[in-house]
Amino acid sequence: MPLVFPVSISTTEMHTGGEPLRIIENGCPEIKGQTLLDKINYMKSELDDYRKLLMWEPRGHYDMYGALLVSSDIEKCDFASIFIHNEGYSTMCGHAVIALGRYVIEKGLIKNVTVPETQINIQCPCGPVTAYVTYDGQNTGAVRFQSVPCFVFKPDLTVEVPGYGKITVDIVYGGAFYAILSAGQYGLDVRNSSVSELRAAAGATTDILRAQLMLEHPETDGVSFLYGTILTDGNDGNADEITDTMCVFAEREVDRSPCGSGTSARIALQYHKNKIKLNQPRTFRGPSGEIFIAKVVKEVSCGNHQAVVTEVKGQGYFCGNSTFTLEENDTVGRGFLLK
Repeated sequence: MPLVFPVSISTTEMHTGGEPLRIIENGCPEIKGQTLLDKINYMKSELDDYRKLLMWEPRGHYDMYGALLVSSDIEKCDFASIFIHNEGYSTMCGHAVIALGRYVIEKGLIKNVTVPETQINIQCPCGPVTAYVTYDGQNTGAVRFQSVPCFVFKPDLTVEVPGYGKITVDIVYGGAFYAILSAGQYGLDVRNSSVSELRAAAGATTDILRAQLMLEHPETDGVSFLYGTILTDGNDGNADEITDTMCVFAEREVDRSPCGSGTSARIALQYHKNKIKLNQPRTFRGPSGEIFIAKVVKEVSCGNHQAVVTEVKGQGYFCGNSTFTLEENDTVGRGFLLK
């Protein structure tokens, strides 16, 4: 289905840890489908031009991120969310969940608001996620969320990355599948090397692993692909110290925050390797300098995998509101990307 003219789309703009979230409110055609997966597939096949219009230039940029709220097909969930980015659609997004927790209360979309926290159940493509929004009766604040079961899929996997040589990664599921390794394996520093160097190294790793690695989630459809590569400072052993992290996902998109689902994966990996204990918090810092605080709160199982439930806490902020239009003869205005 092509764009329907006249095009006028209203959004609320937020960010979590510097990572943008463009929440689509009005102007997008109805997303059809019985289930959330059906709705995502419908948007992919019929309405992907709207994703490009809002994520790509001139209205967005290479590292833009967005969300579209739809009705949930899980009875206990308050709503469902479709997550969009430069390349397509995410299975999970923690920074978006943190921002959306504040958004739905501030917009009056949640009826049962309680003090000092309000519980919100969000259906994400990976499954139901529970968010707890700080609320004092007038204002919202920090949000913590507990994600779907996270697990180490394949530890200590050695792979030859063209241009970089042999590296060793851990493949971990945190609502999405990630490869996790220290940037030091490339001779880089996650805090001091240039973003372009880190993006290139992580992107090359994702590319080769996508070509060689077969992933399979035991319970959830539509999530069995490598979403990205997470580069760390290698500091997994001292839980009292801040650890730096950079997530490069989708088509080499760099997360400005510590990455919510990536933080879930990192804390699950640290627990798997006996670097932290149950309910022991760890602070993760992203490229913007902002932090998430995470911990493992429960041991569970996921298929044949030993898994954990993680909790990640952060703060989302409102940036403003936008109305985007498109003139019918504006070809380049339909969306493009400069890499």
